[in-house]
Amino acid sequence: MSEGEPLTGGSETQGIVRIGDTVRRPLRPFSLTVQAYLAHLRDAGFTGAPRPLGVDEQGREVLSFVPGEAARWPLRPEMWSEDVLVALARLIRALHEASAGWVPPPGAVWGGSPANRGRVTERAELVSHRDYATANVVFRDGLPVALIDFDLARPTSRVYDIVNALWFWAPLREGDPRDRPAALADADIPHRVAVFADAYGMTARQRAELAPLAVDVARRYHEDSRASAELDPVWRKGWENGSKDVLPRAEAWVREMAPAIATRLSQPG
Repeated sequence: MSEGEPLTGGSETQGIVRIGDTVRRPLRPFSLTVQAYLAHLRDAGFTGAPRPLGVDEQGREVLSFVPGEAARWPLRPEMWSEDVLVALARLIRALHEASAGWVPPPGAVWGGSPANRGRVTERAELVSHRDYATANVVFRDGLPVALIDFDLARPTSRVYDIVNALWFWAPLREGDPRDRPAALADADIPHRVAVFADAYGMTARQRAELAPLAVDVARRYHEDSRASAELDPVWRKGWENGSKDVLPRAEAWVREMAPAIATRLSQPG
């Protein structure tokens, strides 16, 4: 069998290849749990995720290849549009609706960063993706239509999952003017958060929870990345290549802007 076409993208996992209409990935402790989750999503009618296809003769997990364009960094200016935010919010809402009620198999194993591997750290309402980094979002015809790389999927809350999406796409991570993409130099980030919330259909309670959780998440992401950099060379590279500067600024910026975000979310859409 062909060795396949290496797929790198934004993934930290080595040894991922495409063979025909399939993707082969090294089998890891959480792979079969994620495959069970993806099977549920398929059976629930959610089409915005890879289909699980088992394990091949080389002991690799097999997934269907998701056609389209992964949103590689730096994003093209049009990928920061409000239409993209709306489409992503609706995609995540559809994922949440498909996920609701699924019970993980006994002995489920979850992935995570080196400093937070396998721990469920938020109120568990459902299992969801939890890693909406731009390279994990697949575009077709200019809009997000699918999600890949479910390595960080685990039990979570809807609001945490939304905050994670906003971390990358509002973006809260690059909210500080020193770190913003040029296309968002003058953007109203609280407004972008509200656009996402409206498109998702967030409840009043979820809107009230979002800003305080975003402050906590920004702190956690900073601390977790710093700790993971001490444990893993791949994370250390990312830390040294910019996260050590961006994440402290993001934490401070989110804390400062939380009242404005909360106010915007409380206003009628």
